[in-house]
Amino acid sequence: MIEIRALVAYCDELLGTAAFTDYMPNGLQVEGERPIQRLVTGVTASAALLEAALALQADAIVVHHGWFWNNENPCLVGIKGQRARTLLRAGASLIAYHLPLDAHSLLGNNAMLGQQLGFCDGEPTALGKGLVWVGRLALPVLPITFANQVSLQLGRPVTLVDGKQGMLERIAWCSGGGQGHLEQAAALGVDAFLSGEISEQTTHQAREHGICYLAAGHHATERYGVQALGAHLAEQFGLWHQFVEIDNPA
Repeated sequence: MIEIRALVAYCDELLGTAAFTDYMPNGLQVEGERPIQRLVTGVTASAALLEAALALQADAIVVHHGWFWNNENPCLVGIKGQRARTLLRAGASLIAYHLPLDAHSLLGNNAMLGQQLGFCDGEPTALGKGLVWVGRLALPVLPITFANQVSLQLGRPVTLVDGKQGMLERIAWCSGGGQGHLEQAAALGVDAFLSGEISEQTTHQAREHGICYLAAGHHATERYGVQALGAHLAEQFGLWHQFVEIDNPA
């Protein structure tokens, strides 16, 4: 068991939140009524996740996508108000880490995604304060083979833009909505760039830079960091922990 403020202070230090300018507040977003003994993690603080977590008697919920995003109505009305009422009635806390969790070198989404996909020698680059990683495949493969391997590991079909002929070996990746880093990744001399989403211009950029691009799903590429963080906190402080998967095809 640990007090909520102590848990958040530990996470803030661990993830280095002070180094990031983010699109939402990182850390404690809703303060609950009790110390933390039961911890639930999930990707997004949706109504479905809240209901599942509270059914598990969670004292705190740790997510990657929290509330109060920039350029969003800050008022607790509509579905945001409904979510807040659900959480407050239960007396549970909501904790969220966005870019700091993407970038962490051991527990972050990109570190864990590279591990999940079996990339070798993965390491962060200077792009986006460590948001873009590079590594290599254990064996060179054709683009369609690589796409099939990623689909199998993530449990969902990926979108492949085959902008490079021949075998792939050197890979760059950025979880979530990282397609905007494609041109910077291409400058690193990689054969392919993998992220979660694809925009209209992404196809043309990949073809013209002569690399492959794979869109593997925003949700699917960002499931692993929060699981790793939850497991770490459970071990560090003797907490009960469970990750709850709320399926999202995007």
